[in-house]
Amino acid sequence: MPEPARTTGATPFEPEGIEFTPVSSKLTQARFIIAGIVAVPALIAFLVLALLASPWWWIGVAGVVLVIVWLGWLIPRQVRALGYAEAADDLVIRRGIMFRSLTIVPYGRMQYVDVSEGPIARMFSIASIELHTASASTDATLDGLPRSEASRLRDRLTARGETQLAGL
Repeated sequence: MPEPARTTGATPFEPEGIEFTPVSSKLTQARFIIAGIVAVPALIAFLVLALLASPWWWIGVAGVVLVIVWLGWLIPRQVRALGYAEAADDLVIRRGIMFRSLTIVPYGRMQYVDVSEGPIARMFSIASIELHTASASTDATLDGLPRSEASRLRDRLTARGETQLAGL
């Protein structure tokens, strides 16, 4: 009878020996503002319709309020689940609560690194990094990095990518 497999404590989403760095908590505030830009006008529209047109529009008000409450619970958890780690040969990005994913991008496969920030991200001094590889399915994005960390990570990933590519 075969011996049962021994667990080492590592899971597919928490590899052994890798310590993840969380993204900035300011990403939570930025995502709340983006959600508010969509939810508040919808709430106002349903309120006006409920008061002026028909009481049936209160169902829409209740629906928008439920979505706002749900996002208030969900967004902080999503941001806490985001993290990245610089391993010896690749960048590891994890995300997700219910549907988790772990993306591993080898440094030698990176073609270029984009750093971007929109107006709301700029208000909170955070940026996003997008890693591009030869295969579109392995591109990876990491949101909510402080500007200085995004700049440092861009330079480091570019240097490591060039080093790995030169070794081929």
